[in-house]
Amino acid sequence: MPIVKDLICADINKGISFGNYELSEKTKADGFEFNGDIYKVKTFSGITKLEKNGMFVYESVPGTAVTDLKVTDEGMTFNVEGLEATQITVELEPGKDYKVYINDIQTGFMQTNMSGKLAMSVELSAGNVASVKIEKVG
Repeated sequence: MPIVKDLICADINKGISFGNYELSEKTKADGFEFNGDIYKVKTFSGITKLEKNGMFVYESVPGTAVTDLKVTDEGMTFNVEGLEATQITVELEPGKDYKVYINDIQTGFMQTNMSGKLAMSVELSAGNVASVKIEKVG
């Protein structure tokens, strides 16, 4: 998976791609419009963060590159690449149960906290891409 050189862009699959974990200094792109929403990304080797209309969507520590991010009322899907084990936090519907799949393997059920945040650890290594799917239960 190539690094997102523009920091954020639209995918042909109707998702968005963002992030560049190869950057040594924090870099940001603001004002990216997609489907009527305005996105902002901050990224470098230490962290990648995405906001939509000023609200939190995604954060990884250390930084990652994400492709084909799609968010629906039922959950979220994306592909992620990085250099090492990564802590990923996403925002979904508060207080709901979700099934989390990494590379099509269900890793369990998780519940978002009162602010809608869900955190997971994803094992990554250079050149390997992990597919993440988060589905609302019920």
